[in-house]
Amino acid sequence: MAKNPWKSWHEVVALRDDLKSGELPLHMFAADLYEVMMQGGRRPIYEDPKNFFALTFPTYNLRQLVRDVVLRVAGKNDKAVRQLELTYGGGKTHTLITLRHLVVDPDGLPDLPAVHEFCEAVGQQPPKARVAGLCFDKLDVETGMDARDPQGNTRRLVQPWSILAWQLAGEAGLRVLNAGKSAAERETAPAENVLTELLELPVKEGLGVLILIDEVLMYVREKVSADSKWRDRMVNFFQYLTQAATKVDRCCVVASLLASDPAKSDSFGRQLQGELYDIFQRQREEAVEPVVKEDVAEVLRRRFFTPESIKDKDAFRAHVQAALKGVFDIDEQTKKQGAEAEERFLRSYPFHPDLTEVFYAKWTQLNRFQRTRGVLRTFALALREAERWDNSPLVGPAVFLAAPKHDGLSEAMRELVTVADTEEHEGKKQAWTGIVENETGRARDIQRDSVGLHCREIEQAVVATFLHSQPIGQSARTRDLMVLIAANRPDRIEMEKGLTRWAQTSFWLDDRYATVEENHLPDTWRLGNRPNLIQMHAVAASRISDESVRARLLDEIGKCKALTAGASAAGVRVHLLPTRPRDIEDDGQFHYGVLGPGAASDSGKPSAEAQRYLDETTTKDKPRVYRNAVILLAPSRDGLEIAFARVRDYLAWEVVREDLKDQGKEGNVDIARMQTLAMNIDKARGRIPEAVKQAFCTVVTVSEKNDVQAFKINVSDDPHFTIIKNDKRSRIQDSSIAAEALLPDGPYNLWREGETCRRVKDLSGAFAQMPHLPKMLKAQAIADTLVDGCEAGAFVLKLTRPDGSVRTWWHARPDEAAMADSALELVLPEAAELKEIPHDILEPTRLPELWAGDKITVQNVLDYFKGGRVVQNQHNGYMEPLAIPRAEPAVVNDAVTKAVAAGRLWLTNGPASLLAEAIPTGVLTAQAVLQRPPAMIAAAEILPENLPHAWTDGETTALALTTALSQKSGQTLPWKTVLDVISASLNARFTELDPASGAWPCEYPSAQNVKLKVATSDGKGAGYGRGSFSGGGEVHEVNVKWAEAMLEPSEIQDLGDVIPQLLAIKSKSGCPITFKVHLEVGDADNAPNEATIAEINQILADLRSGFQLS
Repeated sequence: MAKNPWKSWHEVVALRDDLKSGELPLHMFAADLYEVMMQGGRRPIYEDPKNFFALTFPTYNLRQLVRDVVLRVAGKNDKAVRQLELTYGGGKTHTLITLRHLVVDPDGLPDLPAVHEFCEAVGQQPPKARVAGLCFDKLDVETGMDARDPQGNTRRLVQPWSILAWQLAGEAGLRVLNAGKSAAERETAPAENVLTELLELPVKEGLGVLILIDEVLMYVREKVSADSKWRDRMVNFFQYLTQAATKVDRCCVVASLLASDPAKSDSFGRQLQGELYDIFQRQREEAVEPVVKEDVAEVLRRRFFTPESIKDKDAFRAHVQAALKGVFDIDEQTKKQGAEAEERFLRSYPFHPDLTEVFYAKWTQLNRFQRTRGVLRTFALALREAERWDNSPLVGPAVFLAAPKHDGLSEAMRELVTVADTEEHEGKKQAWTGIVENETGRARDIQRDSVGLHCREIEQAVVATFLHSQPIGQSARTRDLMVLIAANRPDRIEMEKGLTRWAQTSFWLDDRYATVEENHLPDTWRLGNRPNLIQMHAVAASRISDESVRARLLDEIGKCKALTAGASAAGVRVHLLPTRPRDIEDDGQFHYGVLGPGAASDSGKPSAEAQRYLDETTTKDKPRVYRNAVILLAPSRDGLEIAFARVRDYLAWEVVREDLKDQGKEGNVDIARMQTLAMNIDKARGRIPEAVKQAFCTVVTVSEKNDVQAFKINVSDDPHFTIIKNDKRSRIQDSSIAAEALLPDGPYNLWREGETCRRVKDLSGAFAQMPHLPKMLKAQAIADTLVDGCEAGAFVLKLTRPDGSVRTWWHARPDEAAMADSALELVLPEAAELKEIPHDILEPTRLPELWAGDKITVQNVLDYFKGGRVVQNQHNGYMEPLAIPRAEPAVVNDAVTKAVAAGRLWLTNGPASLLAEAIPTGVLTAQAVLQRPPAMIAAAEILPENLPHAWTDGETTALALTTALSQKSGQTLPWKTVLDVISASLNARFTELDPASGAWPCEYPSAQNVKLKVATSDGKGAGYGRGSFSGGGEVHEVNVKWAEAMLEPSEIQDLGDVIPQLLAIKSKSGCPITFKVHLEVGDADNAPNEATIAEINQILADLRSGFQLS
């Protein structure tokens, strides 16, 4: 450890040798007047004036008292009676001994600074006097005590006036009490005149008289308790004595009335004390307190340290300044005091002035604390131990700590705790030992986790708080603690952090003050006598079973949406907290499991429980097949521990609430405490979801090498599944796979060499089964890809039925039943034979290289499917070879027949011209020509002005129109084309059926029976007209229902919006729906010009070829 920039207190001042060894019993610090009076050699430190004055500090009050008493003994003032106004342990007996030594043998006083100070205060050499000591704490009410006369003779006497007489004049004094008759004791108190005569005996010898009275109340209470008649006797004795003392010029009485034993200060004792006080009040001068607060530091210095090390006070200044540097850095108020603060610390050095202040300001209020004597004893124990290890620049709270690396309390601290334990509060005694041990242990834990605390600052804070908390109800401000500890120059931030942690974890800090906002220091610190909420919480937490915590944690996991959010929407089957491996199906679908606490795993260390879900289905004998389709999320062990702690924390607060409710029924709970509890419950509850979310950070799945791997993810605001999906280590593929990737030349190595077909089930399940393949998020997407590839012609799908029959699909989508059939196979096109060719793919531009021009023959189609043909196909912007599967001629002819019947191809063969009708037998030959269906002919094209050869006297037949239109087009038109144009003309009212006409529509053989004539409605081509839409000439096919209306432009737009709905009905019902548009431009008064017609036709041409105004 680096050397401190200051000297520790014990490097500056040296402890006396007698303090460094021995047991330091309390009586060592308790002056004993009786032993001094007897001079038996038992207490040389007090009996020998040299030893005594070497340790005595002549305080100002003590010097003033000595002056008054000595001058009275010299007959130079009239202050005959003095009373010491002190509690026990306050230096009163020490004061009496001082007075005794100064006048017993003034010529033999040692040459010491203290003696010189006393003599200077008196102003002369002290006169010699006869000293009598009435040490009532040594006077037994039955047997009395030994006393010495002026010649050194010892005699046991019982009555206090006898003891007084013996010490002042021996047997002569006793005879005075008995009117000269004998030296026997008398039971009654001598009167004033008798005592006056007694007191004048030493004066007649040229000596002064000094009567020292100590521990009066202790004796009087015991004497009166035994026999009540002694109450008046004792009162009378002191009354007579004080009156007599005032009448003897060189006589002084100095008395301490209080009892050292606090037990004597009960109600009866206080009554006696009051009566005695009244007596002394009549004759005494003002009461004297020899040692006051300001004198404490010097008293301690002289008692504990060698004279050589403390004689130069100015040498302390540099060390005080070093200590104050730390205080100034922490406390602005002390810094502002500047020189004043420096002088204050200098007067107290090496003791921290605030430490001695707290003893004299607070601890003197404790009944059992013996003021100066108690401070001396406590500090003696503390300094002797702390000298070995304390490196503080001042004697502060640290000296009361046990040595480093030692648990429990130091001997000095145990003394203080014992005193505090005897105090009663609200009828109850305290148990401070356990409280202080618990809190200092907690402080040590905090210090171990801190980097800027090297001088046990938090332990010191515990000690300081304990000292400030006496008597019960007292407290300290934060500044009080800081200033007491700051001399060691702690890091302010670390110091505040440490104190904050103590406030948050303490069991005994009063939670009325310690509970503040997070990361804020309390303003007030008080160690209480009742468990605070934190302790109640800790006890409650220890009582909560692990099963309860686990059950609640499972509920919280179930409520944590972040664990599963987005998974189901992505097509994944989610399993939240499965209880056994078979809960996750082995069906090739993608499964995402969120495992419970029993499967906790760490990165690189998957748990055996988690591995079971990947390796097994129901038992070990039934291993999981589709391991690559399962990904698991498990909690980490550390994260699970934190989550457990968060849940236990919350449940414990709930238990505390119930406990306080029970206390509340008895009226023992304050509102502020309940409010604090409510805040703690809310905080604890709010921490659980985040703890659960952070705990689930370990992904367990199968690696490329087929090993079970576990890796950690960084949990963020995104859902866990999203994080897992985006992590490359998961190898999850969300995007679809191109069909070509599933073929032999694809990247996934799914085919064995020489294979030309594979079961679809095997291909689609390979990604869920084989670990080297990516994990497909949507298993159905693979099947969809196969369907898409088949529809695109990349391969053939083949299904062999149980009866041996075969179905194939190419450029077609298999039905759901076929896709679900496990016998469905994927066949490479070069090895496939089609059992069916979709007729629509024979249309121009559908199959590459099938149509070399506008027309092809059936033979061309047969050759295309004869097998072994490879064509160049454009795919994704580049050309690639594509094998064409083989098909028997019958299959090809069937496809051609269906294409013609469906109106997709127009077949001509000699005079035969077929479209949208069955091909008669013998017409479908290899030489038959296939081409696109002819373009739709406008309705006006069959009017007389456009087709005059078909009309005679304004009349024609359907057959004549067929012949004329075929001649005009240069080839025989199919009946379908002619039928459509005639129907359009009739619907447009360009023509109408002759009343003698056959039925319309009709087949081609009846065409000659259909007679037409030009419509007779007003206006050429008036069409539907502007009135009613019903009228002659409207012809519709059988079973056709129609709707007609004249629509405004806005209504046409509305029609476009509802067309998807109409098409949906068409798809659902299978009933065709045809849309026919009739557009009129101009009217009887306004004919369109050529430019307008051209502009409109240009627009219409973009909609559909042949859609033109005529």
